[in-house]
Amino acid sequence: MPDKRILIHAAFVLLLPLIVAAFGLSLWSALLLVLIGLAWRWAIVLLGIVRPAPTPQLVLETISASHYVEKVRWCMDRLGLEYAERPWGGTLGAFYRGRTVPRLIFRTGLVHSQIGNSPEILRFLWGAYSATYGDAANFLEPTPERLELERRIDRYGSNLQVWVYYHLLGEPQLCKHLWGIDDPATPWWQRKLIGPLFPLQAFMISKTFRTDEQHYKQSCHHIEGLLEELDTRLADGRVSILGGDEINYTDLAFAAISGLWLQPKEYGGSAGIRVARDRVPQAMRDDIERWIEDYPSATTFITRLYAEERMAVSNSKASEEE
Repeated sequence: MPDKRILIHAAFVLLLPLIVAAFGLSLWSALLLVLIGLAWRWAIVLLGIVRPAPTPQLVLETISASHYVEKVRWCMDRLGLEYAERPWGGTLGAFYRGRTVPRLIFRTGLVHSQIGNSPEILRFLWGAYSATYGDAANFLEPTPERLELERRIDRYGSNLQVWVYYHLLGEPQLCKHLWGIDDPATPWWQRKLIGPLFPLQAFMISKTFRTDEQHYKQSCHHIEGLLEELDTRLADGRVSILGGDEINYTDLAFAAISGLWLQPKEYGGSAGIRVARDRVPQAMRDDIERWIEDYPSATTFITRLYAEERMAVSNSKASEEE
C-alpha cells in the first residue's frame, strides 16, 4: 500500500482550496496553510530518511484478468523472485490515473522506481538478475529472434483485447467480475466504484479498443494468422517455439497471452481470475472451440506449459511462502 502519510498530505493539499473558500480565510491565513503544508511534506521526507516505512523490494501492480500481467507474473515466478502483488479494479487505473498494468515498482535503498509495459519489465528483470541468477535467468535473454517474436505475440495480445471486449461489454455482470468486483484482493473502494462507473468504463473501452464488428473481424484475422503460423511450427512436437531444448520467455508469453481465451485451470498461478468456458457468451465460446479444433498443436503446447511449467513454479512459490 502507498505510504499513508503521503496519502493524508495529498488529501490536505486537494482540500486546501475548499477550506479557504468555506471559511473565507484571508490571503495571509491561506499563505500560512500553504507553509504548513510545505513543512508537513518536508517532515514526511525527513521521516522517510530517518525511519522509512517498511515496503516490499518488488511490487507488481496488476488487474484480476490480464494476459500481459500473467506474462510478467509467470516470468517473475519462474525466476523465483519474492514480490507483492497490488491489484487494481479493472481499467480504473488506466482511465483515471493514466497508469496501465503490469507495472513493476522496485526499491533500491530509499529510492522507489517504477516501470510499465511487459516487454520493458522483462528487459529490466534480465538486466537486474542475469548476473546474479546465472543460468536460472537465461530464459529471459532478449535475443533479436526472441524480441521479434515477442513483438508479434504482444500484437496478438492487443487483438485479443478487442476480441474479449467485443464479446463481454454486453455482459456487465461477467465483465465486472473479471474486473475484480467480487475479488477481496481488489481494494474495497475500487470494488465500490466498478459498478457505478461501468457504463462510462464500457463507453471509453469501446472507443479505445474500437470494439465494432469490422475491427472484431480484423482482430480475429490477425489472431488466427499467428495461431496458424505457430501451430505449424509446433506440429513437430518441439520444446520451444523458436527451437532448441529449453523454453524461453517467448514460450511463456505465448502461453500467458493465449491463456486469456483458453483459460486453463492453472491460469494466473495462485493469483488472478479465470472464468469457466460455460460462463462466457455462446459466440465467444464458438470462437474458442473453433481455435482449439483448428490449432491443436498450439493448444496442446499452451496446455502442456500450464500443466507442467506453470504448476511447477506455482507450487514452488507456495512451498517457499509456507
